[in-house]
Amino acid sequence: MTIPRRSWRGAGALVAAAVVGLTGGVISAGPAVAHTPTWAVTCSEVTVDLTNYTSDVPNTVTVSVDGEDLLPTETFGREFHKKLALPEHDKPVTVRLVVKDADGDGKHSIDQTKTAEVCEEEEPTPPPSEPAPSEPAPSQTPSTGTPEPSATPSDEPSESAPAVPAPSPSSPDLAETGSSSSTPVIGGAAVAVLLAGGGILWAVRKRRTAQG
Repeated sequence: MTIPRRSWRGAGALVAAAVVGLTGGVISAGPAVAHTPTWAVTCSEVTVDLTNYTSDVPNTVTVSVDGEDLLPTETFGREFHKKLALPEHDKPVTVRLVVKDADGDGKHSIDQTKTAEVCEEEEPTPPPSEPAPSEPAPSQTPSTGTPEPSATPSDEPSESAPAVPAPSPSSPDLAETGSSSSTPVIGGAAVAVLLAGGGILWAVRKRRTAQG
């Protein structure tokens, strides 16, 4: 069976139209799913990243903390990127992000809240301590200094010194020498005795002569 050439042409046109229709559908659906709103909250800052929005419409973004504007309403186009520092807080605070998509029915608009916790205080790191200088070991050499005298000198003779024996009263007198202290006394007494004797003899003789 032979298919007419006109029928081949009609089938080809239908296939081409179907391919174009599918391609167009994919292309038209691309921007609709490409909106990427992301944001993060820490204890000290808020990060907002909005990409692939429609560039020729006035999209808006607002960030607030406990009802107070942190980022007043700002208009953006295709993309928006920003980091915002949070005010100091001693208790958790609520951060709210509002993004309004101005394209079509605004189905990519968001309104979300997150909690920012209190930042923990970091303890200051102490500076490294310097090593203490090592003290030299005490020398084993005996001290050469002059020893201090005793506070209370003893009157008693040292036990190590030999005691001088006292002369015994009952011991016999030692032989007198020329250096004895009693020799002059004895000599003088002997001279006196001799003189006295001589005087007596002379007196006796003189008396006898006078009587004769």
